[in-house]
This record gives sequence, structure tokens and C-alpha cells, in this order.
Amino acid sequence: MSKALHIASLLVLGITVSAVAQHPVHAQAPRVKPSAPAAKPAGHEPEGKPSEDVKSFGGIAKKLNTTPQGLEAAYDAAKTANPKLTRGQFIAANVLARNLGEKNPAITTQAILDGLKSGKSIGQTLHSLGLSDKEADEAERAADKQAREAEQAADKAAKTDEKKQDQQQPKPDGSR
Repeated sequence: MSKALHIASLLVLGITVSAVAQHPVHAQAPRVKPSAPAAKPAGHEPEGKPSEDVKSFGGIAKKLNTTPQGLEAAYDAAKTANPKLTRGQFIAANVLARNLGEKNPAITTQAILDGLKSGKSIGQTLHSLGLSDKEADEAERAADKQAREAEQAADKAAKTDEKKQDQQQPKPDGSR
């Protein structure tokens, strides 16, 4: 029964991620750096989620072969199921499942998220899924390292893109 529940959960997660990933991406106007910071009205919050949330999934989404929007939708669904879930735990669960799932089919994103929901740590969850304490520690360290590297690569790419956009914008005298 438990295995069927895990499979059903994975199917729902996969369908959600797949459906969200198929939404068209809208073109955005190039960013223009303002000459002075814009004044924000007191107490005014922007509508929807800031693009920073989607950006923060950019590097790791690429590594997980999905889109930032798809990963964000999956995170939102997981967060609804477990309000205590952090973004870092969610990313770690996905990276760990990707890294360890081929060797041990019991280690899935949903299985790790279920362990976290029941109050276990990621290490305890991995241990309950058949890894030794040493293997769980090594897997966690490797996942953290991969997540940091993916984030750094995404930040570097964003800075490079921003620099290119700045160079392409005309100067006030009409030259480039």
C-alpha cells in the first residue's frame, strides 16, 4: 500500500511539473538600470511572486533537467503539503533523488519529502531508505555542493547577460 502511495505521489508530482513546464515563456523587455533608485510607496507589495524566486531555481533547474517555473510549482505543491519545508530542503531532496535514485529506487524526491514531513531530517530519511550514516552524510555533502555550484553558475550567467545588455544599450549621446 505504501509503495502504491509513493508511486501515485510521484505521478502527481511529475504531471504537475510537466504541465507547468509546458506553459509558454513570455519574452521580457530588456532591463534598464535606473539612474536613481525608484521610490516605492510605503506598504506596497508587488503583485505575484518576485522574479527573484524563479531566478533562485534557475541554476538547479537546469541541473535537474526542468524549468525554474516547473521546479517552483513543485516546490509550492510540496510546501502546501509540508509548511515547514524550506527551499534548501526541497532542492536537496531533488538533487539527492537524482543522484541516488538510480542505485536505490526507493530514494525518490517524494520519499525524502515524506520523511521531512514526518519530522525526520534528510540524513535520518536517507538512513531509513537504506543508506548507512556515512553514505547519507556523503550524499548530503555532494548534493549541497552541487546546489551551490549550480547557483553560482546561474549567478555568473545572469551577470554576464546583464553586462551584455548594458553594453548593447545606447548611451545618452546616441552612441553605443
